[in-house]
Amino acid sequence: MPKTDNINRIIDHKLFSEDDIHNMCVTLGKKLTEDYAGKKPLVVGALKGAIFFLTDLVREMDVEEEIDFMDVSSYGDGFESSGKVKLISDLVTNVKGRDVLIVEDIVDTGLTLKYMKDLLKKRGAKSVKCCVLLNKEANRTTDVKIEYYGSKVGNEFVVGYGLDFMNFFRNLRYIGVLKPEIIKQVNNK
Repeated sequence: MPKTDNINRIIDHKLFSEDDIHNMCVTLGKKLTEDYAGKKPLVVGALKGAIFFLTDLVREMDVEEEIDFMDVSSYGDGFESSGKVKLISDLVTNVKGRDVLIVEDIVDTGLTLKYMKDLLKKRGAKSVKCCVLLNKEANRTTDVKIEYYGSKVGNEFVVGYGLDFMNFFRNLRYIGVLKPEIIKQVNNK
């Protein structure tokens, strides 16, 4: 884990504590348990950011589920969506006739989620829904339905609990808001 002084250098303030995140997982897990009762959903984690959330979420679900992962990105190495979605790593599991639940850390523009939902429907999934930890509607550029979410967030750049800044700080146990000047410094380089 990075030294505390490095974290304090980039974090403006905590947005969600460990307890806040745990409570979101418990609440969502109960709802998903109800909605998927009697089904055996395929839970698809969106890499890399969703790994922490997916792990905690499925522990709160009392259903038989199978887990697989996709790595899909519209950001590349940037801070804003490129507008083009790229499939980096595909599922191993066949989705035909399956109830699929996509688990995302955050939905921003919605492009990546729409791409994933459309792809899985095209492959014959029985149903495709999404559970996202953070719903960031400020930059939404596409109409995509998010069936389950932990919390809405504003237009801040958030890190921790899977969310990253240049692939760092995913390991924070809480979610914090990145200081705006940090992004400006990186963009000016």
